[in-house]
Amino acid sequence: MWDETLYAGSASHYVSGRMPYPPQIATVLAETLRLDGTGRLLDMGCGPGSLTVLLAPLFAETVGVDPDAGMLAEARRRDDRISWRQSTAERVPVQWGPFRLVTFAQSFHWMDQPAVATRVRPMLAPGGAWVHVGATTHRGMDGADPLPHPRPPHDAIDDLVAKFLGPGRPAGTGKPGGEKDVMRAAGYTHLRRLEVASQVMTRTEDQVVAAVFSLSYATPHLFGQRADDFERRLRALLRAVSPDRLFSEHRREIALDIWVP
Repeated sequence: MWDETLYAGSASHYVSGRMPYPPQIATVLAETLRLDGTGRLLDMGCGPGSLTVLLAPLFAETVGVDPDAGMLAEARRRDDRISWRQSTAERVPVQWGPFRLVTFAQSFHWMDQPAVATRVRPMLAPGGAWVHVGATTHRGMDGADPLPHPRPPHDAIDDLVAKFLGPGRPAGTGKPGGEKDVMRAAGYTHLRRLEVASQVMTRTEDQVVAAVFSLSYATPHLFGQRADDFERRLRALLRAVSPDRLFSEHRREIALDIWVP
């Protein structure tokens, strides 16, 4: 069951703190699936519309679905031409279909995977596809190779969060690595995997701070009256690493797994 407090108060931080999806995602999906501005897109667990807005020009109509009202409010600010609807994936009416493409970007692990996989299948139009977007947008890869600016001190940031909130973190309901078994059991065939290469990103102190507050286990409301104190200590930690308040990191490669019924 969806926990309404999971991302409470994090939507604006999500928009400013998460690294954007690269335009290459739209390019490779358009070429592979022959997307030409027709048909309909359904983005499940769309959050503030980061992927939805990127892919919308490839379709005649786009629907973004998320259970969090704050996320949808941010999505509407981005593009009010898209149909933004509040619902859990488990309760999306099958009658909303058909869709040429259904996407899940960093969202499927929060859902009842077998139920959602089964529910979505009749919503796909003939020749339609389901795409899992595997990405990490709140932080980049660890490494020691030289970059234009220092890397954010992610381990130290995690330690600071733990000092304020303890070590426990919410987790999705899906089992790591079990996604393929769920999809095959629901009658899907894995068509192919596409990958978008990693890229060096420059991030400001404000963006790194926002990325922390965008996390389900570090949303602002969890800190209560200590939120300002946490942010002060977080910024002090970041400035000790990069006095000019700029950071660089490799955005992880993004995997696009395409499934067909």
